[in-house]
Amino acid sequence: MIKSSEQIFFEGAPAKEDLILNLLAGVTLIGLPFTFGALARALWLRFKITNKRVSVTGGWLGKDKSQIAYSQIKEVRAIPRGLGSYGDMVLVMKDGARLEMRSMPNFRKVEDFINNKINQTTSRNSSIASSGF
Repeated sequence: MIKSSEQIFFEGAPAKEDLILNLLAGVTLIGLPFTFGALARALWLRFKITNKRVSVTGGWLGKDKSQIAYSQIKEVRAIPRGLGSYGDMVLVMKDGARLEMRSMPNFRKVEDFINNKINQTTSRNSSIASSGF
């Protein structure tokens, strides 16, 4: 649930290019597993990135939901796919857990947005920790 103070930066499904490329690869027997994976992502994977958190809904029939606050994220790793039009991202948490976000459209803008939010949270926490006596 989104509170009134939350603003959505990105909300949507994986990149359509991923589905198209994998459907084309499905013509061959070797490409069929990739095609089924792309179909499952297109049907059930959804991303929501706000100014407060990152939410990923996925899993079989879209029943798994993960929400992560920026204060829990240690680093963002991203790699381009599909000639750079979309990419895969991994959010590494401070406790060592990882959240994969596959086939993220506009992944460079999303990566920059998340990194900015992590830096804002870190600088806010360090200023709070340094205040006092």
